[in-house]
Amino acid sequence: MPRPAVNVAVRAARAAGNIILRYMNRIDGLNVVEKQRMDFASEVDKLAEAEIIKELRRAYPTHAILAEESGAIGKGPLQWVIDPLDGTHNYLRGIPHFSVSIALLDKGEPVYAVVFDPLRDELFTASKGDGAYLNDRRLRVGKRENLGGAIIATGFPYRQRGHLESQLNMTRALLGQAEDIRRSGSAALDLAYVAAARYDGYFEIGLKPWDMAAGVLLVREAGGRYCDFAGRDGIPASGNIVAGNLNVAQAMVDAIGAQATPALLKA
Repeated sequence: MPRPAVNVAVRAARAAGNIILRYMNRIDGLNVVEKQRMDFASEVDKLAEAEIIKELRRAYPTHAILAEESGAIGKGPLQWVIDPLDGTHNYLRGIPHFSVSIALLDKGEPVYAVVFDPLRDELFTASKGDGAYLNDRRLRVGKRENLGGAIIATGFPYRQRGHLESQLNMTRALLGQAEDIRRSGSAALDLAYVAAARYDGYFEIGLKPWDMAAGVLLVREAGGRYCDFAGRDGIPASGNIVAGNLNVAQAMVDAIGAQATPALLKA
C-alpha cells in the first residue's frame, strides 16, 4: 500500500502532468528561455513546478524543497527534490518522451519517489523498504548476469561537453560487450526503465539531483544498485552515475572506469 507521502507526490505529479499535456498542442507559442548554453526551460516547466510545490506545501508546509526552476526553498532534513518536466528538449520538439520526477530525501537519502509519464499514464513509485511499482505491478530489475546482450541507456549532457571524448570512449567500451545503447532524453525515465527491466543498465555524466533522486530509489527498491563511476554506492555528488542490477552495474563500472579521466572518477 502506498505511503501517505507517495500519495501526495502522486497527486502533485498528476497535476503537473495535466499542465504538461494541456500545452502540448501549443508548443510553438510557448515562451522558452535558454538558461545556459543548450539548456532550455519553458513556461510549462515553471507552471508544472508551481503546481507541484503548491501540492507539497499544502501537505508538508515545513519540508524543504529543491526544484530545478525555483532552486532551494527552506532548510531541513526532509527535502523534496523536483524535476517538473524531465525531457524538456523532447517536449519542445514534440518528441513523446518526458516525465515528472519527485522524490523525498531524508538527510540526503531518497525515501519516497514518483516518476510519472503523463503521455503513457505510467506511474512509477517507490518507498524505502517497500519496493518499486509501475502502476500496481511490482518491479524487479533484469536478471542479466553480464553485459552480453544488455541494452544500456545513457545521455550526452549538454552541460558536460568537455567530457565528450571520455564519454565516447566509455560508449565504445560498452558497445564492445553490450547489445546496444539507447539515448532517449529523460534521465528519470531511463532509471525507471532500469527498475522495470526495460533497460539493463544506465550511465551518464553530470546529472543534477533532480534528474536522479527519484529514479535511483526506483532502481534500488527493484533490487538494483546505483553508484558513481568508481563504484562508490549512493547518489554521487559529481552526478556521474551508473545503475543496473548488481552484476550489470559492476560490469559497467569495470568497463567505463578504464576510460574515465581522474576528474570523472572523483566522488
